[in-house]
Amino acid sequence: MSVLLLACAVLAGDQSAVTNAPPKAEPPPAGALHPASSDWLTFGLNRVELLDQTKLFDQPLWKYIAYVIYILLAFYSSKLIDWLVSNRLRKWATKTKTSFDDLLLKIIRGPIKVVSFVVFLHIGLRLFVWPPWVENYLSKGLQIVVAWSVTYMALKAVDLLLVYWRKRVGTEEDKAFDDQLFPLIRKCVKVFIAVVAILVTCQNLGLNITSVLASLSIGGLALGLAAQDTIANLFGGISIFIDKPFHIGDRIKLDNVDGVVETIGLRSTRVRDLDGYLITIPNKTMGGATIINISRRPTIKTVMNFGVTYETPLPKLKRALAILEELYTRHPMTHDVIVSFNQFADSALNLQVIHWWKNTDYRAYLAGMQDLNLAVMQRFAAEGINIAYPTQTLFVKPDSDWNSTGGTTTMIRR
Repeated sequence: MSVLLLACAVLAGDQSAVTNAPPKAEPPPAGALHPASSDWLTFGLNRVELLDQTKLFDQPLWKYIAYVIYILLAFYSSKLIDWLVSNRLRKWATKTKTSFDDLLLKIIRGPIKVVSFVVFLHIGLRLFVWPPWVENYLSKGLQIVVAWSVTYMALKAVDLLLVYWRKRVGTEEDKAFDDQLFPLIRKCVKVFIAVVAILVTCQNLGLNITSVLASLSIGGLALGLAAQDTIANLFGGISIFIDKPFHIGDRIKLDNVDGVVETIGLRSTRVRDLDGYLITIPNKTMGGATIINISRRPTIKTVMNFGVTYETPLPKLKRALAILEELYTRHPMTHDVIVSFNQFADSALNLQVIHWWKNTDYRAYLAGMQDLNLAVMQRFAAEGINIAYPTQTLFVKPDSDWNSTGGTTTMIRR
């Protein structure tokens, strides 16, 4: 494909050079071969005396025959290329693991036929010595055809690549957001490609596009200043789509918002907080915020402290640790657990349990932890292990030198 485009560009450049060259003082005699041509371009027809001497509109008859041959070559070469792409190359592409080569074949199948046809047609046209105005129109016409083919290929590539991209990164949770974003991206990219193609083609045709570019720059600047918040929100939505810090249905936390994501739009994201209020957050804020995705955690961590009274003897204290280890370890939803006697607290001997729940379903987690806590109370009661509550004991010791004017008291607090 690159070779054909390069050949077409070179041929179009040669044709433009011939068109823009100053007129020669003496035109070549009728029937003379174009200087850029060679014997192999004429298929040897110029050596046939009858065809060379016979004239039609002041041109040798062999040129018309050669031009018809070039048209047939252009037609059948495009058919051959189409057959190679649709059959041979497609069979080869189906054997590969990647689907990128399949997309490439779909992109080039149509434009490559047009470009190959134009290349052979251009070579055939060079056999004739055309008037300058005819050469000018032919050259511009071929450039427009090639530009249209390349632009069509680029627009088709946008459609296929976006479909491929959506299949790879799209999820069922974000389907509503994808339905909004992908058509917008497709339209914006297509408009950009079409505008660039038109401007480049106009420049190649000799038109002055400086004023057009200046107008587009001023208009783009004015539009950007007027809609900077909208553009910022749009790019924020695109960054959310690309980075995917959360999906619809995830519970997230940022700043003072803690809730479940309900919708992700191009301008804003809506979150239902834990109190039931619907909060709308601009996407530019979401793009720059620190977001905690609570739903993405693999487990739910819980830190619990069980206090037993200071009067608990050492064997019962060890038994309490064993009961906690047994109850939490054998539970089917326990991912990991740590049990330790970690602190002499103010009013109790503290037994700490650090527990990781396997699932992230919060309702199931609360129900399971409730069952475990009830089982702990039941086992502690059966074993005679007393759970402490905040208490304060005062020891009053009278002073030996008590007199009528007063006395002192020593208090030991526990």
